Amino acid sequence: MRRIVGIVLAVVLMGGVVAAVLAGREADDKGTATKTVRMVIGSEKAEYFADPAVVKALAARGYTVKAETSGSWAMEGLDLKGYDLAFPSSQAPAVELAARYRVHGTLPRPFYSPLVVVAHRSAAQVLAANGLATLDTGHRGTLRMASLLDAARHDRTWQQLKGASGYGELSGTLFISSTDPESSNSGALYLAAASYVANGGRVVADKGGLDRTEPLLRKLVTVQGAQQTGSDAVFRDFVSGAGNPLVWVYESQVASLLAGGQKPGDLVVLYPDTTVDSDHTVVPLTDDGKALAELLSTDEELRRLAVRHGFRPQGDASEFATDTTYLKQALTGVRQAPVPTSAVLHEMARRARG
Repeated sequence: MRRIVGIVLAVVLMGGVVAAVLAGREADDKGTATKTVRMVIGSEKAEYFADPAVVKALAARGYTVKAETSGSWAMEGLDLKGYDLAFPSSQAPAVELAARYRVHGTLPRPFYSPLVVVAHRSAAQVLAANGLATLDTGHRGTLRMASLLDAARHDRTWQQLKGASGYGELSGTLFISSTDPESSNSGALYLAAASYVANGGRVVADKGGLDRTEPLLRKLVTVQGAQQTGSDAVFRDFVSGAGNPLVWVYESQVASLLAGGQKPGDLVVLYPDTTVDSDHTVVPLTDDGKALAELLSTDEELRRLAVRHGFRPQGDASEFATDTTYLKQALTGVRQAPVPTSAVLHEMARRARG
């Protein structure tokens, strides 16, 4: 009997060891899932695919999804043999993967998230008083990117801004905290937006553009010191009151926080007047992967659940953010900068890091 119990326990333990986010458990779907789809995803989508409601919806449509997480840029170095799809959080690495695996045609983009700056109320008010931002509500406004970058170029400090002296937390060099651009998608997209503005409203596409924008981009990065490799940690630090008063994050992180019932009174969301979208782009590697990508794009229930996790479904802004106290439903007045190619962005990040 003891031996039998030991075998049973071993089987249970083996079944509990997983190296991926597993969607499609049979607890609620009563065995309706018929196809197992294996994919590698950006970590910011892990909670979405692990959500029991998403698991149930996919199972009802015949799918079990096994999703392993990876940095979006790191996917380019993975061997994806045996996977049905790759799902990075940006279009540039997706294009590289599509070329590598000879995936032709338009790549599906089920949902996206613009990059925004979260600020403490004191910082947002000081920026507005000095012409670096405008405020629409007590919790939402617009960041003037050209003005902010000009301040960075001239090493302006908080103490040089009128009104900052009343806030002890506003001291030192004025800068936006971002993640490491060499390893993190959000950090790389910060450089993409900043370089577009610094390059006169043109996407950096060659050595000349890299040379022109390098001095400023290096300032934006080196002033931060050590950088986090993931946006979740940076955002958590901000919400807890730690870290820099200005942080570059995904809008989806804010939207997910609000959807969970948290509404920090000190939080102001600043939409850069020039920003970039994090286009969550699917690279289908098999027919099953292609079918699942189509389902994520068109299924009403899965689109609704994507909104609950802070993502904007493609095609209909009215599905997103009915509470606009903190967030913009329509991105009116926000210019979307093109993102450089993967090769250019990698070189840009390398130079910025020094």
